Amino acid sequence: MMYQEQPVKADVKSTEQKLPSLPVSTIWMISFGFLGVQMAFSLQSSNMGRIFQTIGADPTKLGFFFILPPLAGLVVQPLVGYFSDRTWIPKLGRRIPYLLIGAIVAVIVMCLLPNSGSFGFGFGSMTALTFGAITILFMDLSSNLAMQPFKMMVGDMVNEEQKGYAYSIQSFLSNSGAVLACIFPFVLTVLGTSNSAPKGVVPQSVVISFYAGAIILIVCSLITIFKVKEYSPSEYAFYHGFTDKTAQRESNIIKLLVHAPKVFWTVTVVQLFCWMGFQYLWTYGAGAVAKNVWQTIDPTSAAYQDAGNWFGILSAVYSFAAVLWSLVLSRLPNDKRKPAYAFSLLLGGIGFGSVFFIHNQWALIVSFILIGITWAAMMTFPFTILTNALSGENMGTYLGLFNGSICLPQIIASCASFALFPVFGSSMPSMILFSGVMLIIGAFSVPIIKETYAE
Repeated sequence: MMYQEQPVKADVKSTEQKLPSLPVSTIWMISFGFLGVQMAFSLQSSNMGRIFQTIGADPTKLGFFFILPPLAGLVVQPLVGYFSDRTWIPKLGRRIPYLLIGAIVAVIVMCLLPNSGSFGFGFGSMTALTFGAITILFMDLSSNLAMQPFKMMVGDMVNEEQKGYAYSIQSFLSNSGAVLACIFPFVLTVLGTSNSAPKGVVPQSVVISFYAGAIILIVCSLITIFKVKEYSPSEYAFYHGFTDKTAQRESNIIKLLVHAPKVFWTVTVVQLFCWMGFQYLWTYGAGAVAKNVWQTIDPTSAAYQDAGNWFGILSAVYSFAAVLWSLVLSRLPNDKRKPAYAFSLLLGGIGFGSVFFIHNQWALIVSFILIGITWAAMMTFPFTILTNALSGENMGTYLGLFNGSICLPQIIASCASFALFPVFGSSMPSMILFSGVMLIIGAFSVPIIKETYAE
């Protein structure tokens, strides 16, 4: 329900109270469900190109399918932030109701997506591709609905001193979920699950991985739901120093965006280059590995499916590297944050670029370790820098709007791919090299960020 609270009459200075330090266990529980949500995203990102090529998508038009997920996030996350800022349901809270709905829908869609080629629609048929596109759209809508509350609860409940640690733990848990998601198809294949299927049908190793991910998603989300108690509206107002809740209600998304702090926009510039790079990794990564290492571009071949499994392992490598690097980042003092951010992006750019030149599957592990270092920084620094510059008022809305710095670059990258892919000779390894250039530009853009702190 939407809550209506009377303005607090006392002066801000007399009512404002610094957010208390939270027990470490509470900080972990706030983000624990993120492990399950990231499993869903990682299963999607590491297998989406493989799934759509398996059911007959034209490689030159893959960008179309990869526009849908960020488009969903661009719409959903600001709305989740805006409405959850104005929601309070007793015994559930402000953000958790949205987490619960998103998790339930995501589980349903995760069971449908890998079966896009299993309903007899035919290889490359418009029906099969449309079904796949609709399911990926709903999967991203629900995953975004489930994911955003975790970021918002850190902003709501964690004080300035603990916030960097909290987002590092969130990065640790999300990347742990990504590791599990990425290795599932490979491990299931080793255990004897079929990694091949009739033409146009997704292998069982991928299908069962999605089923397992759905179970883990709902279990992890329920742990956060039952273990975390959000601050009530009066507690939230007290800790964040609000005196006029009515004024908050009257703020609309456009006005908030116009009055966003400068750091919102400077971090967005860095995000542009980073997320464009990763979008091409998810779109063309499996195909690049298949071309460079297995010497095939035929998605119906057993060699291509083996390459797809290995790309999953490489995705697990970068996620595991991100797990370790996020623990390093959690120990950095505030004044080391920007240099570490730039250095991490630079290493990732080198990692991306090296994929173009490497033709040995084992050597690619080094490349993806470097990519993982960048991923950890991208999951930690932008949200820490932004939330430190925001007061608690409209925190959710601003975090939802900031998701545009993630979604818009992906949409731009997918649209640009229709021109870039032919320019690069329809070479998937060349697209990954271009990603490396984007990350290096991002690294050199970090100095434009001038950190500020909310009053």
